[in-house]
Amino acid sequence: MCGIAGVIDFHHHLENQEVIFKNMIQSMKHRGPDDEGMVLMEHAALMHARLSVVDLENGKQPMRINHYVIVYNGECYNTEELRNKLIKKGARFFTQSDTEVILNAYIFYKEKCLSMINGIFAFAIFDTKTNQLFLARDPMGVKPLFYTSVNQTFLFASEIKTLLTHPLVPSLIDASSIHQLAYLGPGRISGNGVFKNIYELKPGEYGLLSEEGFHIHSYFSITSHTHQDDFITTLQTLKKMVTDSVERQLVSDVELGAFLSGGLDSSIICAIASRAYQKQNKKLKTFSLEFENDDLYFIPNHFQPSSDTPFVEVMVKEFQTDHTVIRLKSTDLIDALYEAVDARDLPGMADIDAAMLLFCKEVKKHVDVVLSGECADEIFGGYPWFTEPKFSHFPWSQNIEFRNSLLLDTYKIDAEAYIQNLTSNCLLQAPLQQDDTLFDIQTKQMTYLNMYWFMQTLLDRKDRMSMKSGLEARVPFCDASLIQYVYSIPWRFKHIHDREKGLLREAMKDLLPEKIIERKKSPFPKTHHPMYLKILREELSKLHEHEPLFKIFNFHQVKLLLSEECAIPWYGQLMTTPQTIAYLLQINYWLKKYQIQIQSN
Repeated sequence: MCGIAGVIDFHHHLENQEVIFKNMIQSMKHRGPDDEGMVLMEHAALMHARLSVVDLENGKQPMRINHYVIVYNGECYNTEELRNKLIKKGARFFTQSDTEVILNAYIFYKEKCLSMINGIFAFAIFDTKTNQLFLARDPMGVKPLFYTSVNQTFLFASEIKTLLTHPLVPSLIDASSIHQLAYLGPGRISGNGVFKNIYELKPGEYGLLSEEGFHIHSYFSITSHTHQDDFITTLQTLKKMVTDSVERQLVSDVELGAFLSGGLDSSIICAIASRAYQKQNKKLKTFSLEFENDDLYFIPNHFQPSSDTPFVEVMVKEFQTDHTVIRLKSTDLIDALYEAVDARDLPGMADIDAAMLLFCKEVKKHVDVVLSGECADEIFGGYPWFTEPKFSHFPWSQNIEFRNSLLLDTYKIDAEAYIQNLTSNCLLQAPLQQDDTLFDIQTKQMTYLNMYWFMQTLLDRKDRMSMKSGLEARVPFCDASLIQYVYSIPWRFKHIHDREKGLLREAMKDLLPEKIIERKKSPFPKTHHPMYLKILREELSKLHEHEPLFKIFNFHQVKLLLSEECAIPWYGQLMTTPQTIAYLLQINYWLKKYQIQIQSN
């Protein structure tokens, strides 16, 4: 993986702005610590920071073929098939790099090449002959691609911080930004960067920039069809597709490992990957996360019924992986809260982000690439709200009244209507079939809502926290073909045996130990140490009335968190009282660090 950026200005020469462009590269060096490059043209500059994973010697970027120049962030998992197809069309190759394959695919097929790529990506290609820029993002939005336009100058980058490095781009928010922070955060509206006038290509979109303007098109969207396969065929097809997705993603010229929590999703990935490695007489490196002394304070509940450790041990013993346990202290999370904001460029999932960041830092000491189990819950129905599909707004954001109570009156709106409107608009886009049962309709809508809202927040977290350390994270369950197939499977199949992800469990039951198959879903580990909440409250108590946070939020309402508890999670299942305080601390830090100005209406 890498960091990419570019500046296009059809009206001014850019050759004298090299210092600015070098600063932009430095702002994304964490994404690509191995190499950097830039192509500076009369009206365009393309920049790249490289994390070397495939063809370490010859995959340098920007890469040029004739009058086309590319900067690319991602992995193409069907590189060899695509290369062979292009050779038959007359393409010549001089490297083993997937970058060269992607660029040739665009040269021969233009935007149609996007449907041929199996992978995760964000890339930009500048045509020096036509003076046109082509931007594209992968079907499910695993890799980020932000952009803005200021004073006839168009800028794009993998991360918001790189755009803000350019002197033309202001660090500005408005009422719309504040409503996202208060009512949706840490989620955000698809295609919106929260900062004013900063946007992101949505999953499955490409854009064309010319002197006539910037035009966005969709090349991929989930479709619904009548599921023709019987249950046994569905199980066989699903097992084959999951196995194929994992095995494709093992390609790497550097050390590769896998996250292992002992949950169903990560265990499936580790089982498939370790068997593939055993055929090569290799051991798969696996990594799990624990918090020191958490066994003393962990209390099982509906959302987190068990700790990971005993299940991780079962998997390590069964598949003989080369396992490393990463142990964090609860106190480590405090400083990491703010570093996680630096990584995401936005307030995020508080200590859930921070723990992932610290985990990735430690894992990077051992490997450069990891496989991770994100996205299975969203497509297979792993969350509690899938079995309670009657809802009027985002089921992971229930505490609307409390959120609204924290805002200054200046920014308060009808929060319920705001969120209901966003929810309804998304539900209306969910593809359906005439023969769908009422419950199938509801669960398809819930799946669609999860994929294009909740899942995007988790993908943001995984990309930014891993890439902050130059660690490439791959997500096999986020394969577009797999998601397209699973979407139309009826709920009676998906929820077989009345279990969350019942279909996935049934398809993989011969692969995994029974203890893993039967384990109830338990989310990403968080600290349960009471000292963490105590320290957060101490941090909150230090904030005075003139802090930036209180230009948005009510000082006295926020300070109630020093003694009161939030009965309902702020976001998802994990963000309770400590994480709510941490989120507000992150917002205050963010406003300071990014020197954000609030635009009044």
